[in-house]
Order: sequence, then structure tokens, then C-alpha cells
Amino acid sequence: MFSKIKAIKDMRNQAKKMQSALAEIIEVSEAAHGGIRITMDGNQVVQRVEVADTMLTEKIRLEGALKEAFNEAVQKIQKKMAAKVKEMGGLDAFKNLGV
Repeated sequence: MFSKIKAIKDMRNQAKKMQSALAEIIEVSEAAHGGIRITMDGNQVVQRVEVADTMLTEKIRLEGALKEAFNEAVQKIQKKMAAKVKEMGGLDAFKNLGV
């Protein structure tokens, strides 16, 4: 029983370690020729959204550019996340915990 508790604790620690490592990954994505910039971390949390004043006059263009920049940021982060997880042992790192 105690081995199961230890394994669960080890798994939790490994997950926290991975989450911390992913938080260090930062990606900036732009759309509308730099009129929109989105900064996202490796946990897919948007850290910053910047909108140029020139984008504020065209609602439809602004909405499209935000969508484009966000989707691009997610794609870039997902690639970096996959590489980081693989570098840290991938999901196999959780296999050996015995749960």
C-alpha cells in the first residue's frame, strides 16, 4: 500500500517538474504585419496580448488577426512542448512509477 502512495507522490512530483519546465518555454506569434502579438508559455497560458492602435478601427480585421495569431502561437507551443516532454523522458517517465 505504501509503495502505491509513494508511486503516486513520485508521479505528482514528475508532473510538477514537467509543468515547471514547460512554463519556461515562451513563444511570440504575430499577425496583421505585427499589428497583433500574442505571447504564450509552454503550458498554453497567454501571457500577453498586444494590439496596435491601427487595428482598433477595423473590428473584423482585428478579430481575424487575433484568431490567426492565437492559433499560430498554439501550434508553435505544441511543437516545443512535445520536444520538451520527449527530452524529459516522454510519457515513459510515468510508466516506471508503478501505479
